[in-house]
Amino acid sequence: MLQYLLDIKEGLAIAFAAIRANTMRSVLTTLGIVIGIVSVTLMGTAIEGLNRAFNTSIAKIGADVLYVQKFPWAGQEDWWTLRNRRDIRMEHARAIDRQATLASTVTPIAANIVNVRYGSKVVEGAIVVGTDEQFIETVGVDVVLGRFLTPLEVSGGRPVCVIGSEIAENLFPSENPLGKTVKLNTHTYRVVGVLEKQGSLLGQTMDTRVYVPINRYFKEFRTFRGGIEIWVKAMSLEEVEDTKEEIRGIMRKARRLSPGAKDDFAINQQELLIQTFNAIGGVVAAVGLFITGLSLFVGGIGIMNIMFVSVTERTKEIGIRKAIGAPRRSILIQFLIEAAALCLIGGIIGLIIAFPLSLIIDQVLPTAMPLSIVFIALLVAVLVGIISGFLPAYRASRMDPVEALRYE
Repeated sequence: MLQYLLDIKEGLAIAFAAIRANTMRSVLTTLGIVIGIVSVTLMGTAIEGLNRAFNTSIAKIGADVLYVQKFPWAGQEDWWTLRNRRDIRMEHARAIDRQATLASTVTPIAANIVNVRYGSKVVEGAIVVGTDEQFIETVGVDVVLGRFLTPLEVSGGRPVCVIGSEIAENLFPSENPLGKTVKLNTHTYRVVGVLEKQGSLLGQTMDTRVYVPINRYFKEFRTFRGGIEIWVKAMSLEEVEDTKEEIRGIMRKARRLSPGAKDDFAINQQELLIQTFNAIGGVVAAVGLFITGLSLFVGGIGIMNIMFVSVTERTKEIGIRKAIGAPRRSILIQFLIEAAALCLIGGIIGLIIAFPLSLIIDQVLPTAMPLSIVFIALLVAVLVGIISGFLPAYRASRMDPVEALRYE
């Protein structure tokens, strides 16, 4: 063991002496590794950033919430079949609310695009959401100012609304929005509450939304064709699957489906979205890393080539070392360390370049560079060096000392 440590120490000294003696050649040799590490690191940071952004967004979709919708989040049926499904209606939500024993809350949801106006200020492209008083309990969001909709306001279809934090900031930058009247397109509503800041969900901000009683929504914002969604919160995480089956039975009965007929609705949940994202993300990551890995392969070929040149140039040195008793192991380790050192230097330079580039990319796409990516990049660089340098090092270790000493 001690001998191996001495061989590594000696190999490091010789390797860095050789790199310093051929500085320009070493720089040009590591260029391919630098490009490869930059490419692989940026791809890794992009994948990690997208995963974190997705997980942050998906955390806002409760794991104990089921979404009864017309379309599945992932499925094999053709689009035309899905399009011709019957819409989800309020009577279905009422049936679930009456009959479900495992549901904590049942919330109907309908949405459309509106412009929100207060005086001369306008928020364009906001989302008006028709819902009921159980919404905040279903999604787990808090009201920071005022209150949410009441059962009487929902059943009576009163012209009141609760606004998102971004709308409140834009329309009421220096005044209290409670009690003020806003225009949703041409319809007047009184503000009774402001929701806490929720951020983005799958790339869409949740803070430019206006929540109104769903009965009022049907009168003023409902399109000619378009149903609703039903969000159902299970009693507990352990009962999600049982709740799903109970809802399926209630929906099939409410929609009068025969026993052998397929469901003409979807009950979506968080796991379906995660599975779909992971499947797509896995393919994208594999293709991306394969393409960027090609640059590392090219860099490895360059390292192998220059190591063959180095072995040839130092043939007499190898002969002298072997003549005075250096074992094959020492020669092999010496050249492997030199190849690995070249790649490690290239990897460090690549990381130094990749970090500021990732900050620039983060302005467009989410990126993240945890220490694990840094360690993986350096490990990949060292492995490329060892693999690329093995054949030249093996050739050097197998040289006949007599023939090596005669080499001119």
